[in-house]
Amino acid sequence: MIKLVHVTEDNWLDIASLSVKEHQKGYVAPSIGILARGYVYRDCHARVWAFEKDGEIVGTALVREFTEEPLGYDLQQFMIGAPYQGKGYGSEALSLVLEELRKEGRYDHVELCVKKEDGEAIRLYEKHGFLDSGYVDPDVPDSLNMICSLSV
Repeated sequence: MIKLVHVTEDNWLDIASLSVKEHQKGYVAPSIGILARGYVYRDCHARVWAFEKDGEIVGTALVREFTEEPLGYDLQQFMIGAPYQGKGYGSEALSLVLEELRKEGRYDHVELCVKKEDGEAIRLYEKHGFLDSGYVDPDVPDSLNMICSLSV
């Protein structure tokens, strides 16, 4: 079972050492970049979580809040380290993130942006209720903007 844990002085180096498969490196920021973004977006209530399995860090995610309309959560980054992929950890971890946001209850939805060519990620997000929002960001026209309702 995966646990959602906070970044601490004791685990941040383990998080920073995570890496995805070579063909995925264009889809997600390096793990050290995810940690840095958590700091940079602190005014947007950013938080970086790690995913732990049996005491070992297997992945990380960054969620921040939109500061302009429409207000909501933004799943900025989500990654499972290469050696841990294909074991269902991504699905478990995404469920934990969505449940945490539901409990927090500040907003009724979460959005994300994913490259159209990243079929594995799109399937994972769709499995958890994310749908294409129809919005095309002119800065990243090769990406889908997806949205998931947090209403139960």
